[in-house]
Amino acid sequence: MDFTYDDEQDALRDAVRGLVGKTYADFETRRRTVAEDPGFDEKLWARLAEMGILGLPFAEADGGVGAGPVEISIVAQEFGRVLAPEPFLTSVVLAGGLVAAVGSDEQRAEVLGALAAGESVLAFAHAEPGARWADTASAVTAQKDGDDWTLTGIKEPVPHGARADLLVVSAVLPEGGGTGLFLVSPDASGLTRAGYATHDGGRAARVAFDGTPATALGEAGRDLESSIATVQDIARVMACNEAIGAMEYSLDATTSYLKSRKQFGVTLNTFQALTFRAADMYVSLELAKSIVTWATMVVAAGTPEEVAAGAARAALQVSRSGRHVGQEAIQLHGGIGMTAEYSIGSYTSHLTALDHLLGDGNHHLKVLAATVADYDEVDPLS
Repeated sequence: MDFTYDDEQDALRDAVRGLVGKTYADFETRRRTVAEDPGFDEKLWARLAEMGILGLPFAEADGGVGAGPVEISIVAQEFGRVLAPEPFLTSVVLAGGLVAAVGSDEQRAEVLGALAAGESVLAFAHAEPGARWADTASAVTAQKDGDDWTLTGIKEPVPHGARADLLVVSAVLPEGGGTGLFLVSPDASGLTRAGYATHDGGRAARVAFDGTPATALGEAGRDLESSIATVQDIARVMACNEAIGAMEYSLDATTSYLKSRKQFGVTLNTFQALTFRAADMYVSLELAKSIVTWATMVVAAGTPEEVAAGAARAALQVSRSGRHVGQEAIQLHGGIGMTAEYSIGSYTSHLTALDHLLGDGNHHLKVLAATVADYDEVDPLS
């Protein structure tokens, strides 16, 4: 099976790398960008829209490009390589993916068209205090009064929730109807948003609803748990791709440091023990790349059940590899790796944030363990 990119995919990679790589070639530029709200470069966001990057996943009828998961993964990897703080993963892949999956024709055209044009930032308000990566809502409830809906409750953390121009909110439907999705305007009554910086330089918010008017996304009153689960699985795979980009940079930076930093009159790569540790980093990265490439292809052609299994397997391996690569990168850099001014610690911090965004390694290990009995037994002696 051929895993190499075709000419168009290579051109996409080069274009994205040329834009975000040039913007954040100097890590100090990234540091200055995340130090001020909204935590990303809005001019770069507009340029990504001009290139068609923000519309990649969406159908042409909805103002998008109609690209596939492989193309999305290429963009995610390039973002991870330079720790680009723009909310491509959470706004385009996750929130935009939900609108594309369940929204009406009018909603898709309006919401996704604005997102693809760079005129809007979406945020998916789904995580809740005390909950752990569920596909259902519990803390925010929806009430219906005639044809109108209102929401009450709290969502936290909501990635880029304070900056978002439109919120996609999950809520408990009345009378045991399951979990629905709603669109909420940032200027809706009863809505309060408290934004804050995350440890990796990103942004999140605590979003509270108090009888807040909302519009049902797609068919009103429909249980959308399965759609939420599938879109989150797709976002997990793309988060894994972003982590691959971050790990690739971490390994490259570490090996370069070992070749240039001298101790006792020789470069650090002279010491066999350090070279072996760098080799172990490479093995961890290659294990992650292999399974993430496979999971991306499953997203392109698999059923929702297959996508869920692929996402869990990829997320588990990336969780382990990311922790290993990040920690070893800091250790092999020595004292400078512990400083906030040096980039390698920020890469490890972002790998940790990606690991916890949609379920950490322990969570996915439990998910996979629960389905072990579903597979046929194999007699090792037969």
